[in-house]
Amino acid sequence: MAISTLTLNDGNKVPWIAFGTGTALFQQDAQNTVETAIANGFTHLDGAQMYKNEESLGAGIKASGMPRSELFVTTKLDRLQPGQTAKTALQVSLKKLGLEYVDLYLVHMPNHHAGHLKEVWKSMEECRREGLSKSIGVSNFEVKHLEEILEGAEFPPSVNQIEIHPYVWKSLQPVIALHKQHNIITSSYGGLSPIFRAPGGPLDPVIEKIRARLEFTRGKPVSVGHVLNKWLEQHDILVVTTSSKADRMREYLDTPNVPQLTAEEIESIENAGAQRHQKFFN
Repeated sequence: MAISTLTLNDGNKVPWIAFGTGTALFQQDAQNTVETAIANGFTHLDGAQMYKNEESLGAGIKASGMPRSELFVTTKLDRLQPGQTAKTALQVSLKKLGLEYVDLYLVHMPNHHAGHLKEVWKSMEECRREGLSKSIGVSNFEVKHLEEILEGAEFPPSVNQIEIHPYVWKSLQPVIALHKQHNIITSSYGGLSPIFRAPGGPLDPVIEKIRARLEFTRGKPVSVGHVLNKWLEQHDILVVTTSSKADRMREYLDTPNVPQLTAEEIESIENAGAQRHQKFFN
């Protein structure tokens, strides 16, 4: 089944869900897992220079036999080495990935470029102008970082990929409001952290109650992961997720087939999330 897309502020389209090669695949050979992800229906692959596995991500893409035009590939800029620019760093990544271009190139961490964000963004814009990346964006940016690069930017970021789940939702409202103002797509990582990394919290009974209702409505199994991914999907968030298990990959891709959450259910998730502020990634 074709994966639905979100439209970026530059007119390009991005599959709403991505398979990420960080976390468990950090510094690991990602080839087999990437092949499995593509075989099970993922078309958006989210990598990064910092994950130290771009060669095996590229090998997985090649081995999958999937035409390049049917895939959406993201990578992210790491700390710059002396004399390096965002553009020359991307050229190294493209060589490792075995690709002529990426679909999305993100500045991974604003604090890696403190005092130089504007300069780095100019080099990101050059990557877009030269077709090395079709779209450009950022990751882990707060309001102050976005404001710094938006001032005088030729192209605003298309995406900001941040940690998003109900335990940080309330604190994210200022940055999400800025995204809406500039038509920046909000992308999430760590979306299932509340249930996998912090079980027993105020969210658990709310998620379970909704899961049971959805399963009854659907007449087919619905998981707690489905509920949180559905919450993200209904907020038009680009979800980055990962797993080494094929059945879990299929479950994530099945999210659009799960019945819609009601406005009351969405509110109950956010109210429960607001009872605890907890980040799982720095």
